[in-house]
Amino acid sequence: MEGGAAAAVSAENAPKSASYTYWVREVTRDAAPLPVPKKIDPTDLCNQPNQTHLGSAWNRAGTWEEKNLNKWASDRIKELLPSMRPLEFSSGKAEIAEVTRCSGDAFLVTVRNKKRVGYTYELTLRVKGEWCIGGEKKNVKGHIDVPEFSFGELDDLQASRNSIVVRLLGFILQIQVKLIEDKDIPQEERQRISQDLRLFLQPLREKLLQFEEELKAR
Repeated sequence: MEGGAAAAVSAENAPKSASYTYWVREVTRDAAPLPVPKKIDPTDLCNQPNQTHLGSAWNRAGTWEEKNLNKWASDRIKELLPSMRPLEFSSGKAEIAEVTRCSGDAFLVTVRNKKRVGYTYELTLRVKGEWCIGGEKKNVKGHIDVPEFSFGELDDLQASRNSIVVRLLGFILQIQVKLIEDKDIPQEERQRISQDLRLFLQPLREKLLQFEEELKAR
């Protein structure tokens, strides 16, 4: 019993070993000298050659970085397109009242210190105007659908009665013109009005080009 008690007391008084081990370098005569810390002088940083850096501050190495620009792009499209000037036709005039649908994605990718943008959108624009029909001025409402326009796609030029597709500096632009049903407007006049509204194609193209340039500049 006495021997067992003495062994227990001895075990308690023995130094406890650490739960982990670490390596400590022993400085010897033959060992290489340890690196000496050096304080960075602000003037040294100013004298370094200036390099253009793209992307976030944390991505100084220029590795892959993708930035979501959906909110900016949607808001900008809704600002740009209604700012188009009203168009005057031989017997009427019309304007883009608002963008009622703006669905899609826009992004900016930075890789190897180079920027690349991409986007795909579908739009619906509400149109209102006034035409002289049968000697009377009538208010006309309709909408222009842009089923899809996206960066980096080159498709063949196509045209049809219900839609127009044009090649546009890297993306395709297709518009479809539809008038809200109005029994007081003869079918022949409706076709003429639809044809007039297709003249929005050129100013619409210019605004979307402006959008693309602003997107690339971000």
